Amino acid sequence: MKRIIFQKTFMGPMGMLNDTFKELLDLLNRSNAGDPKALNGLGLMCENGKTVEQDYKEAVRLYKLSADKGFADAQNNLGLMYAKGRGVEQDQREALNLFKLAATKGSASAQANLGYMYAWGKGVEADHNEAVRLYKLAADQGLARAQANLGFMYFEGRGVNRDYKEAVRLYKLAADQGNVRAQANLGYMYAWGKGVEADHNEAVRLYKLAADQGSADAQANLGFMYARGNGVKQDYKEAVRLYKLAAEQGNARAQANLGFMYFEGKGVDQDNKEAVRLYRLAADQGDALAQTDLGYRYETGKGVDQDYKEAFRLYKLAAEQGVPIAQYKTGHMYERVLFEKDYAEAAKWYELAAKQNESQAQYRLGIFYKEGRTGVATDYVKAKELLESAAKTYEVDAHALDSLYELGEMYEKGMGMDKNMVLAYKYYAVAAKREHLRAVRKIEGQPFKISEILELAGENIQFQK
Repeated sequence: MKRIIFQKTFMGPMGMLNDTFKELLDLLNRSNAGDPKALNGLGLMCENGKTVEQDYKEAVRLYKLSADKGFADAQNNLGLMYAKGRGVEQDQREALNLFKLAATKGSASAQANLGYMYAWGKGVEADHNEAVRLYKLAADQGLARAQANLGFMYFEGRGVNRDYKEAVRLYKLAADQGNVRAQANLGYMYAWGKGVEADHNEAVRLYKLAADQGSADAQANLGFMYARGNGVKQDYKEAVRLYKLAAEQGNARAQANLGFMYFEGKGVDQDNKEAVRLYRLAADQGDALAQTDLGYRYETGKGVDQDYKEAFRLYKLAAEQGVPIAQYKTGHMYERVLFEKDYAEAAKWYELAAKQNESQAQYRLGIFYKEGRTGVATDYVKAKELLESAAKTYEVDAHALDSLYELGEMYEKGMGMDKNMVLAYKYYAVAAKREHLRAVRKIEGQPFKISEILELAGENIQFQK
């Protein structure tokens, strides 16, 4: 047996040995006798620095001795050492094999760890179905982190059909056991009403539980609640404090949100330089919303020197992650901003955004099909369909009024349809009433007023589904 260095003195009152030392002596004696449970227990002490000096290599040696005797807990613990590279060279494949040995013996912890390996492709090809199966085995034994991980699989729809209610059920089971990640995730479900009726007060309560235990996600989300005044009194300074806690842990969303606070001077002195630094930290981690927000700053020159190339680079990074507004902005850059315009490429990005109901993209792509562009043939049917989709929000979205105007022109000129002057001027009038400049000018050249048109044709617009 290697010499183990004690951390503390173990003398109690009247010079008696205390219980901790007695426990250690018992472990040492049983370990020397080859007791696998004792070897594993002593390995845990060495790994965690509990009672004895922390020593990862000695922990690995002890775990191996126990694991070789078939003790499941030691096989699992040794697997974790290989997975993390503690006291041994990191080896995900060896970790996988050890987790398998322990999992087949019913170790809930090993089942959860093996599920994680399959979920994220660590040492094995990713297999979400297998991950779910393993998480279920461990969750059914009451292991909180397995319940939390299985909840996440239901939330994302990985290896199972997406089911927010089941995700909530599993998060609750884990959260009630004090699992920090489950508390944070359950808070999110309550904040946004996913699988449960929205309840900002409950969301705040859960976020606080997790944030107080150091969860960066919970700190970031709780900061957002304070910034918006959801479930708590709006408090920008408290939002900034929480964002800082999470940002210091590398949380990308907190870095981006904190950057916004510095840009706007909310809860902190306005500081564009610090804002850009924080946005960059988040963007460099692949945070798509940070990439989009920073791209907008560079496009418009708000808080930074205007730089279209940098704006385009950032928008495209976010667009490739599927963010609809970034896809629209990427298309916009190809159409109108870049020195060498590329209408076909613009149309490609507009179409991706339009499929996600991004109204500005629907409008621009509708114009492409209405008027034709290099690489994009005229198609009045597609133009009408896109412009109608974009125009549906005309009562609340100023951009949608452009689509109403274009539809009016199509009806006026009979572009791919029979001419219909009543419908054409109805669209013009609805847009003009909302101060759409081109529509106002169109009506001004006619012998009738906006009110007269609307009285004749009616103001409500219903598009075909």
